[in-house]
Amino acid sequence: MPLTGIRVIDFGRYIAGPYCAALLADYGADVIRIEAPGGNDDRYTVPVADDGSGAMFLQMNRGKRCLTLKPGSSQGRDIVRRLVASADVVVANLPHDALVKLELDYDSVSAINPRIILATASAFGSQGPLARNVGFDAVGQAMSGAVHLTGTPDQPYRAQVNYVDFGTALHLAFGVMLALRERETTGKGQCVSGSLLGTALAFSNSLAIDHALNGIDRQPIGNRSFSSGPTDIFPTRDGWIVTQIVGGGIFARWANLVGRAELVDDPLYASDILRGDNGAELSAIMQRWCIERTSADAIVELGAARVPAAPVLRPGEALAQPQVAAMEIVEPVDYPGTPAPAPVIRAPVGLSASPKADAARAPCVGEHSDIILRELGYSDDAIAAFRADSII
Repeated sequence: MPLTGIRVIDFGRYIAGPYCAALLADYGADVIRIEAPGGNDDRYTVPVADDGSGAMFLQMNRGKRCLTLKPGSSQGRDIVRRLVASADVVVANLPHDALVKLELDYDSVSAINPRIILATASAFGSQGPLARNVGFDAVGQAMSGAVHLTGTPDQPYRAQVNYVDFGTALHLAFGVMLALRERETTGKGQCVSGSLLGTALAFSNSLAIDHALNGIDRQPIGNRSFSSGPTDIFPTRDGWIVTQIVGGGIFARWANLVGRAELVDDPLYASDILRGDNGAELSAIMQRWCIERTSADAIVELGAARVPAAPVLRPGEALAQPQVAAMEIVEPVDYPGTPAPAPVIRAPVGLSASPKADAARAPCVGEHSDIILRELGYSDDAIAAFRADSII
């Protein structure tokens, strides 16, 4: 596996840090998750197991080992120093002040191990008037302009899926791979930094460019699109479907399918941007077509015409699709105290010559503390003393 032999120390919390480390674990890295004795708060979000471990925890921490630790104590600092000395990568999505306090800032860790790569993520970066502020995914969504354009003029909506957090994790994992590649040449590590606001702005950058160069202050238009049409969500006889009509060829196939071939030559719909500008009329035509059909029938006809469309599914329906089974991306993983195996999806990318690591569950609290500390050179007596002092 590509990352066999790479050790990652994961001080991450919630999504941005832990998911970065999970992606590295998927391809063979030895990832050690650091938690407080008793477990971190992010372990217990949306509980699904008898020990309180949550759905997000099972996804974010698959394939990792767990060491419980109080890193701010004097004994804990010694353990952290040994961990850093043994590692290739440290992941810590903590504010810069917290990194310095825990001696996890780049100056501190590189003094211990010049080859170390520190991957950090914060809400707003390390400089500027908001650098000391904390934030979660919704902060990035809101400050990027995306929330303003989602929903209706009366009510903005954030996305329920934390795409800013996940995007930041992806950027961090990409940066770690670049740093590992650079280290092959220089022999030295470096700091890889990301931010929620930076990710959110990168993902919504075309909206900002549109405003900067076209001077248009766009307003929310529900599920329609500014730059294509009919792109929208439509009720059918028994549910909802989505279409995304982009490009002249697809628009022509759609127009013929709904019996409105004359629209192809209508100057109102001569380009994607014009179809977006006049999308309300196109959505009305599509709505009349959809309401006469079930979702399944509509999807069959649209698929036959090679028009992009899909049913709007509930979360409980998403993994039950035959297409998902055919893609072989769901890996059922047992976890103690869950009513059934957790349907975990690991990195949804395949390498033709490099397999993923075998699927492995998330760790129980402190499950690997003793063995990890032995690997660091601590004796059983020392480990027992750490436990007696509540250091681990």
